[in-house]
Amino acid sequence: MNNGTAATTPAALSPVRPRDATGSKTKVKTQRFKKKDLIHLFRGLASMLKAQINTSDALKYYGQGLPNKVMASTLEQIRLDTESGMSIHEAFRRTNRFDDMTIGLIQAGGDSGQLNRAFRELADRLKADVYFRKQVRKAVLLPGIVISVLVGAFIVSQVKIVPQVEGMLEQVRQKPDGLTALAFKVSHATRALWPFAVLGVMVMGALVWRSEGIRNAITSIAMSKWRLLSQLIMSLRQMTFLSTMELLYSNGINLSKSMRVAANSIKTTPLYPEIRNAADQYEHSGVPLSLAFSKFTSVDEQVVHMMSIGERSASIDNQLKMLADMYEEEAENYMNDFTQVLNFIVLLMAVSLIAAVFIGTFLPIFLMGPKMMQSGI
Repeated sequence: MNNGTAATTPAALSPVRPRDATGSKTKVKTQRFKKKDLIHLFRGLASMLKAQINTSDALKYYGQGLPNKVMASTLEQIRLDTESGMSIHEAFRRTNRFDDMTIGLIQAGGDSGQLNRAFRELADRLKADVYFRKQVRKAVLLPGIVISVLVGAFIVSQVKIVPQVEGMLEQVRQKPDGLTALAFKVSHATRALWPFAVLGVMVMGALVWRSEGIRNAITSIAMSKWRLLSQLIMSLRQMTFLSTMELLYSNGINLSKSMRVAANSIKTTPLYPEIRNAADQYEHSGVPLSLAFSKFTSVDEQVVHMMSIGERSASIDNQLKMLADMYEEEAENYMNDFTQVLNFIVLLMAVSLIAAVFIGTFLPIFLMGPKMMQSGI
């Protein structure tokens, strides 16, 4: 009877791998969990495992009464898979809801008997990632909204208000001159071009949103032109990669595999194929780790130097930890500088757009007043 129950429960609870009418497995697209939910999950599992609660019970206790029913059913599926003899990392992988970096660290924790540490470090890693993403959004989102609103106000003034001023001047048979004529010419050009400009921005935004290649190309161009942005992005990328690699290596995963799995944390960046290539060269060609970083990646010279010291002193894990902490501090400093510079740029653009709206809308009214008075006389 227990076997019958075990056979039916996974299918009923599993969030993936449903079967069609013929009994064959159908592929269902699954969504990853939110990072905030994962932080709570990994912290909870780490605390229970540290308290000597076995893995199966920890999964069961955390899933009981969990508001997120999808996560609860996923944890139940993982628990049943592990009780049937499947390794913990394969049970997590089978759900298709966790990335390769997470699976790799869980495997490292399971193999080294330090699964509680692996979960705790996963929670810390995700917390840092959420923090920096929030900082980036804060630095970019509000300025983007402000500029968009001001550009919209400028277009409205040029399309709606300035033509009315021009029409009033034509009614009194006065010919615009000087700044008034220039303001009207700007209005004519804006009325002719604004639909195409807005459409172009929307199309470009859609392409950037959908195309990783275009995002990387734009980012590379911006990094080549703006040194502070380049320092910020490279610090974030290297912090992410090095901290993940340190977590894996310190939990018993060999260097080449640690590099490959850690590269998944920066998979959408140009650094990803470089790290993968360096891992292949280190594993198959026998080149030192520091030389592999130097020849096949674009990481900072400081990374290469500290990796060389780690190889000579057999302290690579310590050097990785030191580098990850160093780049985390640098990223925070660059983020503050970037936010201040961006705020200053937004202020200049806002003043310029407000001045453009004022000059384009109200200056012709002020200048045409005497002409209208003369026409009345």
